[in-house]
Amino acid sequence: MLYLVRMDVHIPHDMPAAQADDIKAREKAYAQELQRSGKWQQLYRVVGEYANYSVFDVESNEELHTLLSGLPLFPYMRLQVTPLAKHPSSIR
Repeated sequence: MLYLVRMDVHIPHDMPAAQADDIKAREKAYAQELQRSGKWQQLYRVVGEYANYSVFDVESNEELHTLLSGLPLFPYMRLQVTPLAKHPSSIR
């Protein structure tokens, strides 16, 4: 099942820089691991925002929830999830 996920990150301004840097490093490693596994198929930055659009290919709603809630930045994110289906006019 394909999902389009918008992630808006809101790290508290009073979080110590070292803590924020650690969370971001763990986030990057986890995201790259999911990309290598094929679960996180595409990742696009939203220009001018601390946000991204991502495409996930997972077996179920529950799997997506597990992957997203495992993100180190999850406690600081607002997520919008849109299930996707193949369009009948698509040639891909």
